[in-house]
Amino acid sequence: MKKKNYKGYKSFQYLEPGVDYKPFKLAKEIDRVPRYTVPLSDAEEARVKRLFEENVVISLHDHMFVVPENVNEIFEYRRWGRDWTGYEGLSVSGLDAVFDNLMNGTAMITSRNGWKWDDIIYDLGMRLSDIAHQDMVILGQTVDDIIRAKENGQIAFIPSLEAATMIENELDRLDILYGLGVRCIGIAYSEGNQLGCGLKERRDGGLTDFGRKAVRRMNKLGLAIDVSHSGDQTALDTIETSEKPVFITHAGARALWNSNRLKPDHVIKACAERGGVIGIEAAPHTTLTKNHPKHCLESVMEHFEYCVDLVGIDHVAFGPDVLFGDHVGLHHAFAEALSISASRGKNEFEEVEYVEGIESPVEAFPNIVRWLVKHGYSDTEISKVIGGNILRVLKEVWYR
Repeated sequence: MKKKNYKGYKSFQYLEPGVDYKPFKLAKEIDRVPRYTVPLSDAEEARVKRLFEENVVISLHDHMFVVPENVNEIFEYRRWGRDWTGYEGLSVSGLDAVFDNLMNGTAMITSRNGWKWDDIIYDLGMRLSDIAHQDMVILGQTVDDIIRAKENGQIAFIPSLEAATMIENELDRLDILYGLGVRCIGIAYSEGNQLGCGLKERRDGGLTDFGRKAVRRMNKLGLAIDVSHSGDQTALDTIETSEKPVFITHAGARALWNSNRLKPDHVIKACAERGGVIGIEAAPHTTLTKNHPKHCLESVMEHFEYCVDLVGIDHVAFGPDVLFGDHVGLHHAFAEALSISASRGKNEFEEVEYVEGIESPVEAFPNIVRWLVKHGYSDTEISKVIGGNILRVLKEVWYR
């Protein structure tokens, strides 16, 4: 994979460790675990290389930060509010743009429960301060920014939030978030909020009146809307209320694995019918299937093919939801805050240490494209699902 214009920058290297902040030993960004590569012929590998060179590659949902090597240090690490971006790993990811969702639900500087306004602003500002001190990653706020990043060997970093919980009942906070660079925001996470219900709620009352106002404000601002963690009725109400296409940035098909974290067919269809796109998830123990109950690249791609058959190639993309470090350990540490148990299905499955073939951004899109090549997808089809479909929606949704 062709490397980006990476000059070796490490997060916050403009500061003095031990003086300006507490340093932590962080996980390796590259080859933390044995790397898996989808086997291809030389001709197929050449085609993969060409596809990356010719197409804009976009992740619809990821967290490009680096976890401490000792994942038990994550709470203290988060309390400092200084997340490291995995620039080295990103440089070989093949990505041209990424919807980065920070660690918004675990921004716990002032609260043990997360999602507080002050914490979200702190989290966002700190990441953007670090990004401003290097030149491989740029702030992505327009479609032109994404195209320019591709042309210049850079990566567009698109700040995103998985829920709008922090706006409370203040509609204008959406404008403030937009002004600070946020370009995609979810309605609710697992717990319900002022806008609507999350996937954890036993009874989904749908989008509230305030939630409808918020959706209309997002449309006016040019904010992309995400319903990945919303309850089914809340997701449907959002899709119906929005004048613009809506994203399911990171999920899969509940028909393949009975979990609230995944979407039923009628929600996926409703999203597609209004022009939206579903990004296929790959975070540990999410997109499992009965055929592949041990989470791996094959189970992820089974969800991909199911969704393509359900709504067509124009409405599917990838939002792997990966990071640099022990993702499973992170889930254990934040099990309550992230409502892990509520989002998993009741089917039995074997817990994995990591998802082979898609463990981090280093592996994710390179193996996704290799898999698509190996399974006979055309150049046009691959172009759509690795970025083209997302760009189409952004041209409709974003202000410019």
